[in-house]
Amino acid sequence: MSRSASLTLNLLLTLLEVNHLKLGKDKMQIIDLAQAVETDYIGSPCGQLDQIMIYFAKAGMGTHYNPQTRAIRYIPLGANAPDFRIVSLDTATVRPGLEKSTYKTRRKECDDFAALAGRKFGFKKLADVRDESLYQKILASFGQSHPAHCARLTYIYHAQKRFNKMLKAWRSGDIATVGAIFREDGLGLRDQYKISGPELETMCDMARTVPGVYGERMLGGGDKGAAGAIVAADSIKALHKAIDTGYSRSYPTLASKYAVHSLTLVDGVTVFDSI
Repeated sequence: MSRSASLTLNLLLTLLEVNHLKLGKDKMQIIDLAQAVETDYIGSPCGQLDQIMIYFAKAGMGTHYNPQTRAIRYIPLGANAPDFRIVSLDTATVRPGLEKSTYKTRRKECDDFAALAGRKFGFKKLADVRDESLYQKILASFGQSHPAHCARLTYIYHAQKRFNKMLKAWRSGDIATVGAIFREDGLGLRDQYKISGPELETMCDMARTVPGVYGERMLGGGDKGAAGAIVAADSIKALHKAIDTGYSRSYPTLASKYAVHSLTLVDGVTVFDSI
């Protein structure tokens, strides 16, 4: 999860706690405030998913957020599934912030293209393009003049279609399908949305060679930071060995800094009364 979102939520919740203040009944208010700190004060064009996933996290469960209704639901992650782990592959690279990254550039490009194509076809944002006919019309109209923008639309269009398939796979414990979708999405971020980075892809390339790694992809806003993988529990040691062998050779200056973390899903917000 985003370090900046974690820090912002922590500071806001701490200020409320020590001053005996409470927000209204709308639980999304804290999310809106946390986003405003980053977008309005820092100038980082972040969304709300990191804040939502951190704040509403529940131990052992997946958090499903519906942006249309702003509703939160919880989904068992891999009920009746073979034993697996979610693994963070920390590249040890330092990202200067979303406001200085290609994430901000891509966001602007997508917004600009949505305004251009939307005027012709009657939609507001690229995520509104869900119909195959509309999608093909946009490609036919702008594929020659705006190939990179159409590639990003292609990623967004297919990512939305993958989402419900992934939810179904999580519910049924079909971790192999979850991993395959995770991998497919990562390749789309690399090749179509073009927001990944060399260190992130080195981690992914190495993880992809390990039997028992169901899927891998970059995480976060891209460029640098961490990748992630969904891995069979008995393949964790092999993944560690592959990364330890290959990553330090690829990036000697990062050899003492990178890390592989097997993660545990916990509650997102906890108040420690004893401290």
